[in-house]
Amino acid sequence: MSALARTEAKSGQAEMHSALRAEAQEPIDTPSSGPITKETQIIAIYGKGGIGKSFTLANLSYMLAQQGKRVLLIGCDPKSDTTSLLFGGKACPTIIETSSKKKAAGEEVDISDVCFKRDGVFAMELGGPEVGRGCGGRGIIHGFELLEKLGFHDWGFDYVLLDFLGDVVCGGFGLPIARDMCQKVIVVGSNDLQSLYVANNVCSAVEYFRKLGGNVGVAGMVVNKDDGTGEAAAFAKAVGIPVLSAIPADEDIRKKSANYQIVGKPGGQWASLFEELAAGVADAPPLHPTPLDQDGLLGLFDDEETGRDYVLQPASQEDMMGRPIKPKPSLEIVYDNA
Repeated sequence: MSALARTEAKSGQAEMHSALRAEAQEPIDTPSSGPITKETQIIAIYGKGGIGKSFTLANLSYMLAQQGKRVLLIGCDPKSDTTSLLFGGKACPTIIETSSKKKAAGEEVDISDVCFKRDGVFAMELGGPEVGRGCGGRGIIHGFELLEKLGFHDWGFDYVLLDFLGDVVCGGFGLPIARDMCQKVIVVGSNDLQSLYVANNVCSAVEYFRKLGGNVGVAGMVVNKDDGTGEAAAFAKAVGIPVLSAIPADEDIRKKSANYQIVGKPGGQWASLFEELAAGVADAPPLHPTPLDQDGLLGLFDDEETGRDYVLQPASQEDMMGRPIKPKPSLEIVYDNA
């Protein structure tokens, strides 16, 4: 590299460092905790895999549409199963897969290729790479880039609901929080340690990005498969967020969900649950949670359930070797005072 090129490189680095310092010194805006006023509410829903996000969102989006709202449901899980309940078990062509096929054929993706509707709910799946063939988080980022090309920012919806896997810490899955792409987050959990661990991680992510200047808050928690033991409600109270709805662990709900039936229909047996949730989604302000540490999480459960009374026992070299170890002579040189 020439002396001139080195000088220019150093100058560019100095400018970049100066810009970063100036940005770091800018005051952090206090995120809004009042009512949501933006015309379209974009809400990201997070939770442990298998906890029931897709069930919750399919029924919530259906109820909102029956109340006259324009709703777009976007599955952001590589499993691409967010919309399966809504569409009677039928799989949607994913945005990423469709884009790849269209590109190979020299064609452009049209919204009719990837977005489908049922009774007023519009829904699509971002998709992801095949197992072992790519990064799911990068697939999420690529999917949102394609959505922008399809006109995402010009669409006229009352609600856009994003279904995200919560127990993956890859940056792509934190995109709505990191880039202020949504106004608020809702966590789905149950009365078990693992789902609350994931919910707590989501709260931690929200607080982390808030300190970097983000404006996303947590609106509340949905307790799914609620058996009445109360750990999820205790977690919500401890971190400072409301419980928007508690969906019971009921055999009728399980059977209907397994048969791809919507239970969140006006006038139905479970309508009140999803009417309550719809109201909470609409009105709950984004709050700043106070995430728990590991002991705080374990403290929500009885000792017998968690075994948290166990005391750590350090391992020794003898333990690792599986036999007694004879001391080796030191190579240290010791000098006499003489």
